[in-house]
Amino acid sequence: MFSKQTIRDIDLGGKTVLLRADYNVPVKDGKITDDYRIKQSLPTIEYLLDQKVKLIICSHLGRPTGPKDTANSLFPVAKRLQQLLDKPVEFATDCVGEVAQKAVEGLDQGQVLLLENLRFHDEEKANDDDFAKQLASLAEVFVQDGFGVVHRKDASTDAVTNHLPSVAGLLLEKEVTTISDAMEKPKRPLMAIVGGAKIADKIDILNRFIDIADFVAVGGAMANTFLAARGIDVAESLYDKDNLKLAKDILHKAEKESKKRDFVFAVPHDAVVAETIDKTADTRIVEFTTHTMADIENYPKRPPAKASKLHAKEKILDIGPFSASFIAGAIQLSETVVWNGTMGVTETEGLQGPIGPFAHGTQTVVEALLGELGHKPFTVVGGGDTVGYVESRNLVGLFGHVSTGGGASLELMSGRKLPGVEALQSK
Repeated sequence: MFSKQTIRDIDLGGKTVLLRADYNVPVKDGKITDDYRIKQSLPTIEYLLDQKVKLIICSHLGRPTGPKDTANSLFPVAKRLQQLLDKPVEFATDCVGEVAQKAVEGLDQGQVLLLENLRFHDEEKANDDDFAKQLASLAEVFVQDGFGVVHRKDASTDAVTNHLPSVAGLLLEKEVTTISDAMEKPKRPLMAIVGGAKIADKIDILNRFIDIADFVAVGGAMANTFLAARGIDVAESLYDKDNLKLAKDILHKAEKESKKRDFVFAVPHDAVVAETIDKTADTRIVEFTTHTMADIENYPKRPPAKASKLHAKEKILDIGPFSASFIAGAIQLSETVVWNGTMGVTETEGLQGPIGPFAHGTQTVVEALLGELGHKPFTVVGGGDTVGYVESRNLVGLFGHVSTGGGASLELMSGRKLPGVEALQSK
């Protein structure tokens, strides 16, 4: 159960509300290319407007160099939010000071104001209390709904809660509840599919999944580090040279766990390799082990891998078809799946469509997750690259839950406390 008060727990009628949203969306040439995070904020906004509040929304966007960094202005967000709400959204060219105060004074009940990028002020990331006081002075209640930022201690996630009654929005409640339930009381078997580049970035989540999951599959560049740790020459592949010992420790932990209970930790058995990531690159499949069914059923308790040789300039760019099918088969046996990280280089498009030469592993996994093989588990999708891939394929609505937070979802899955949630009022 969500332990913090939400907008349903307090009287908001007619009050002025400061809402922290996460509108850190991709913008190109002044146009938003993906409005998923904006759409996910609408239930909270609509609930607040039903309470006849004066609504002030604050957010950050990108990594601005200063207040004149127009490429990171939230003005395009105001325009898109206005379209989605089908009602006017006012825009203030600053988030604090006289400009913001005058904009708030001009608001009537039921109206919406979006403040300019919080990060135009260095005080935001510094968690500056004076800056937080200025933000708080604009409203009577603070609502935290930016799940993508609650793992940070910024002025708009932490210090501001010292100056206003502070509760959670509906999106924040949904994110924390859904992810926590998937980790703490999942319908079993529980499977984790973890990709990404660096093991160090996901050491906590890997260790937690080894403790609680029934099956863990690794892919992406991170899997290359595990292959290297097992003595395989990965040639020019991207891997984490500084954390080979960490990879070995994880493999040893997984092996010990598999001796205690029915648990599988799956490192790729084969891979798609090429010398470049170009869509016209010559590709081939490299196998890392010889297999018998006994090997697969007892993975990872098989003898050391017998490596096929990568050519000197080749890179591992995707899991191979055997590995993808192995993971897809495990998905068929799972009731809950947490997916964080693609299996290969999904950014490279194909010659005749969006599925590139290094996205077939990810695509096979997606098809299994969506039930195209007959069984559809409840799937929680997290992580920036994973969510981006799902969004680019227009598949968001087909999964159980697609998180709006990259780092925040990782922190929550790892079992860490989220400062922006802990700062809110308890029930």
